[in-house]
Amino acid sequence: MSKFKKKKSEGQPAISTASLPDIVFMLLFFFMVTTVMREVTLLVEISLPAATEVEKLKRKNLVSYIYVGSPTKQLQSTFGTEPRIQLNDTYATVDDIQEFIGQERDARSEEEAKALTNSIKADVDVKMGIITDVKQELRKAQSYKINYATRRDIASIR
Repeated sequence: MSKFKKKKSEGQPAISTASLPDIVFMLLFFFMVTTVMREVTLLVEISLPAATEVEKLKRKNLVSYIYVGSPTKQLQSTFGTEPRIQLNDTYATVDDIQEFIGQERDARSEEEAKALTNSIKADVDVKMGIITDVKQELRKAQSYKINYATRRDIASIR
């Protein structure tokens, strides 16, 4: 019988680091692709009201946002402190809402336009009169799905 000689190893071989840059760039591209940037620059200050019965929207891509609040500190010297309506990245009046809803519907397919929801993000201190005006214009535009954005009030649940 023959005997095999074992080679004496001189320690563990070094770990190859040649693929590390590839892994780092794959992770970088993954996070670049999956990160969503803010689509709208807020021109109004909004502190959402508290609510106990909060329900999440199922399809956020079918939501058009209407922001109502006082202008930010930087814009108060130009626009004052009275509550303003913001549609996309510009201030608007109540009369502009119907055109805004028409543009939102045109940008989507017919099936998605039927499921379009309007979310009103209003500041706590905004008077109800401006919210009522917004709702009336939404009715004139035949947009009846309205959502009021709130924050969950954990203290009142207990």
